[in-house]
Amino acid sequence: MLKKDEMKFKINRDHFGSGLQLVSSVVGVRKTMPILQNVLIDAKEGFVHLTTTNLDLGIRCAVKANVIEEGSITLPVKELTRIVRELAEMEVSVSSQNATKATISTRGSVFNIIGMESREFPPLPVLENAKNFELVREELTNMLRSVSYAQSVNEERYMLKGVFFLLEPENGISLVATDGRRLAVSSKKISIKEDERGEFILPSLTVSEIERLPKVSDKIVLNHTDRQVAIKLTLAEESSEESSGFSDSIYLVSKVVEGKYPNFKQVIPKDDFYQAKIERELMLECVHRAALVSDEKVTLKLKAGELEIFGQSTLGDACESMDIDYDDQETVVSFNPKFLLDPLKSITADTIIFEFRDDMSPGVFKVLNETKDKDEFLCVVMPIRTD
Repeated sequence: MLKKDEMKFKINRDHFGSGLQLVSSVVGVRKTMPILQNVLIDAKEGFVHLTTTNLDLGIRCAVKANVIEEGSITLPVKELTRIVRELAEMEVSVSSQNATKATISTRGSVFNIIGMESREFPPLPVLENAKNFELVREELTNMLRSVSYAQSVNEERYMLKGVFFLLEPENGISLVATDGRRLAVSSKKISIKEDERGEFILPSLTVSEIERLPKVSDKIVLNHTDRQVAIKLTLAEESSEESSGFSDSIYLVSKVVEGKYPNFKQVIPKDDFYQAKIERELMLECVHRAALVSDEKVTLKLKAGELEIFGQSTLGDACESMDIDYDDQETVVSFNPKFLLDPLKSITADTIIFEFRDDMSPGVFKVLNETKDKDEFLCVVMPIRTD
C-alpha cells in the first residue's frame, strides 16, 4: 500500500510558481520551529494544496495538477519558489520516495531538495461558532488600500498596528486605521444582520496578504470570532483553467490583535469647516512636485477658485497652483506632504472634498457616496504649524 509521504505529480511551471509566490510571504522566523519556513505540499484528487503558516497567520491555496501518486511533504518555500521560477521547461515533475526528500525535474534539470515530514507541519485552525458575512472581493481590497497606509508602525502601540473592522447593522461595515497623526475611515453600507454585529483588529501583515490576493473570485466569505478571522475565496469551476492556475479555493486564517481599539469617532471634527471641491489626481501631482524640494512640510493657500501649494527648504522653493471649486475665506494651512499624498494615491474617486479651518485644525479629505448622503471615505490629517 502506498505510504502517504510518497508522492508524484506533474504541474504547469507558471501555475506552480503562482501558488508558491502567493504563500511564500507567510513563513515563520522561530529558530525552534524550522518547519515554519517550509511549505506543506499535499497532492490529492487532481490538486496540489500549498500551505504556509507562522502560527499567527496561515494561508492555503490549491493549484490544478496531474496527480499520479497522492502524498505530501514540506519543502523550504523561499528556495523552492526560486527554483521553480528559473526552470526552463513548462511541465514540472515533482516526486518523493520518502518523507524528507523531493525531486523537482524538467527535461534537462533535476533538483533533489531536502525537506521535513509533513506530519510535523502545524494544521491551520478551523473557526468554530464564528460569525460570517460575504463581501465583494474588489470592494474589500479597495477599502483596505484606502486606509492601510495609516496603520501605526510603533511596536508600543500594538493595537494600532492593524486595521479595525466595525460591523453594524445600522451602518454596514467600516474599516479604520490610525497612527495617532492621521485617521483613515472607509465605510460601505452593506446588509449585516444583528447576529453578525462585531468588531476586530486585523494585523498589518494579514491586511497586506488580503490586498495581494489574486483576482480569481468575485466574492469573499469572512468568518470571525473573538480571537481569529478566516477569509475564503471559492473559485468557480471554469476559473481553474485560467492563466493563474488557482483552483478550488484560497483560505487565509489569522489571529486578531488583542485589545480595545480607541474610539475613532472622537477624532473626527464636528465643527463647521470650510469646504473645497478638488480634482484628486491634479492635487496629487501638485503636492508631489512641491514635495520635491520639501519632504517635511507643504503649505496650502486656498482662496476663491484657486489652490496654491508651496514647498520650501534649504534646497530652494516651489509653487504649484490649480483651479478648485471654492468661494470662501482665504486660508493658509500646512501639512506633512506624505500625509496628503497617501490618501490621494489610495482612493479612486475623481473628485474629493477637502475640509479645513485654520493652521491649528486638522484637514479632512472626504469622498461622498453618490447615492446616499454618507461618507464613503474620510481621512483626518493633523496639521503642521504654519510659520
